[in-house]
Amino acid sequence: MRMNESPSDFIDISQLRIGLFIELELGWMSHPFPKGSFKISSDKQIEIIRGLGLDRVRYVPEKSDLAPGSLLAGAGEPVPGGDLNGDVEPEPTNAAAEELRRRKQRSDLLSAQERDMAVCERRFGEAIRQYKLTVEQLNTKPRLAMEQCLGMVNTFVAEMLGEGESAIRLLSDGMGDKASMHPVNVTIISLLLGKSLGLAHPDMVDLGMAAFLHDIGKTELPDRVRWLEENFSSAEYKLYQEHVGQGVRLAQRMELTSGALQAIGQHHELIDGSGFPARLKGDSLSMSAKILALVNRYENLCNPGRPAAAITPHEALSLIFAQLKTRFDSAALSAFIRMMGVYPPGSIVQLVDERFAIVVSVNSSRPLKPRVVVYEPGVSKHEALILDLELAPAIGIRRSVKPASLPRAAMDYLSPRQRICYFFERAIDPSVAQETP
Repeated sequence: MRMNESPSDFIDISQLRIGLFIELELGWMSHPFPKGSFKISSDKQIEIIRGLGLDRVRYVPEKSDLAPGSLLAGAGEPVPGGDLNGDVEPEPTNAAAEELRRRKQRSDLLSAQERDMAVCERRFGEAIRQYKLTVEQLNTKPRLAMEQCLGMVNTFVAEMLGEGESAIRLLSDGMGDKASMHPVNVTIISLLLGKSLGLAHPDMVDLGMAAFLHDIGKTELPDRVRWLEENFSSAEYKLYQEHVGQGVRLAQRMELTSGALQAIGQHHELIDGSGFPARLKGDSLSMSAKILALVNRYENLCNPGRPAAAITPHEALSLIFAQLKTRFDSAALSAFIRMMGVYPPGSIVQLVDERFAIVVSVNSSRPLKPRVVVYEPGVSKHEALILDLELAPAIGIRRSVKPASLPRAAMDYLSPRQRICYFFERAIDPSVAQETP
């Protein structure tokens, strides 16, 4: 035993209790915990440890909270895997079998990651196809188009308002063209923000319908003015602004509710009166319109009509807060920053241990510890496991990094997105989080 090292004993896997300080004698890739030594703080952790395939676990009595006698007799002696009261040493672990078990566990984790991503991307793709179908049906089957959109939005709202917390998930590149990707992104983020602000179910549905259909008026515009550019002439800018009125007229044909119509009509209005088309101010705007204006601006900063003008999600959030906050509702902006975190999904960051990573998921209720993929040269990027920083209290984010400043190898590994696409998923159960020893 090394100097200053507390004495440890073995305990049978069936004797695990909350309060035990344990030491998992496994490689870091063989278990989901950020450290191999920690104090058990939840039943969820016990369940995970028992699923690792171990017969016994080393624990440190001096660091444990359990009262004397709370464990079964024999805890102070090496305990065999099958007989708690025996005195026979356990047989040594077969190294080959152990390696196979570790590989299987890693494979299972990778499969779960891939499955979760595939579900999000499939549903995002379905929403894109729904938008394209809606555009096709606007003039011939407006009522049918509305009913199909309403069914989709109702599903999103029911899932978000159901039990559990939602996480914002970054998707892969190439999920769709700007015209169809933009309304899906805006819908997902707007609904999550509406939930954060405590909107009632009917208001959430109105917000979702308005967000999904806020740009349908652009289908009536020439292609050259569908996406705002800084070099627009005054005539082009005036023509661009007409998409709001056109959108309201199309939404009326679809028989949208008054709440949804109002939000579509006001989605470019700003609380300081600098928006369009009516230059409304403050309380003249509905909460859905305030949410939609903010999310729409954020999405357009990340995914402008001209990709070369894109900025990172972290930069977009910083710009809105530093330069544009007087244009947006303060309550909506505060909730938006709390929800997205300082480093929204898609941000490239450097961790406190100097490694580079990309933020891939943020729990909208606890955004300061996102889930990241870390650049690990010794691990194939196709086999990289997501690291949940909420489970790694000693690992934090040091700073945001511009993708162009990454070393070439890190750039290829992390693959910063050219287009930022978001969907939502059930957040990781926080009970898995552990105390820092």
